[in-house]
Amino acid sequence: MNTVSPLTPRRPAGWLVALCLFAALGGCATTGGGYSGGSTTELATASDDSDARKRARTRLALATSYLQDGNHMVALEEQKKAVRIDPSFSDAYALGGVIYMHMGETQFAFANFDRAISLNPRDADSMHNMGWLHCTEGNYQQAQALFDRALGMRMYAEKAKTTMAKGVCEARAGNRTAAEATLLQAYELDQSNPITGYNLAKLIYERGDAQGARQYIRRVNNGQWSNAETLWLGIKVERALGNQRAIGELADQLHRRYPGSKELQAYERGAFDE
Repeated sequence: MNTVSPLTPRRPAGWLVALCLFAALGGCATTGGGYSGGSTTELATASDDSDARKRARTRLALATSYLQDGNHMVALEEQKKAVRIDPSFSDAYALGGVIYMHMGETQFAFANFDRAISLNPRDADSMHNMGWLHCTEGNYQQAQALFDRALGMRMYAEKAKTTMAKGVCEARAGNRTAAEATLLQAYELDQSNPITGYNLAKLIYERGDAQGARQYIRRVNNGQWSNAETLWLGIKVERALGNQRAIGELADQLHRRYPGSKELQAYERGAFDE
């Protein structure tokens, strides 16, 4: 299980590829909202919208819908229309960054997130998404700075996910002690997130504490988000603790649910140290 990536856990196709925020959009990068053009004395509300902003929001809603359906090019076309209608609309650039991330167009994604943040300095969601993009590119220092900046926003609602992303990125950077501490913070904020639980269990197991890892991986495997990677980690944890019954139950799930998986192949080879 690759520790994570940009999209919020939404069922299949590898929920671990899921660290981006999509709040208003439903999954990965959201609207910044809350910045009223040039004013720094009040938050914007719907009543502040100009006619152009309202029309741009309609286009952005269409773009979001197309993105959720996986139709990236049509989503991009609608996002571009929103920008043309209202070039000062930070949310449109925030969504543009997400669309380009899905398309693998990193340079354009960076440019859109940067523009979103310049238009809305309170856009913690774009800070999060741009931070994750930096992390996937190996720019760990820049990533951590953006995560910390997002977490410093007082009204930011997604602190659990950003703390999780920060911890995963610290693990990718090889800073495992800091990563474990950060993921523990994320777990305290949201114990239901399977990405946090899996990554925390993995770090604890890999430093030799199978007993400590068990509580986290069992919670994941007992829930709806278990997959081949979580089951395989669970098997390794239970093997380290000598629990043959639990190994058998987890292996049976691996056989039934993921018969062609590399994790099942590793189990059958006895490759527990891979």
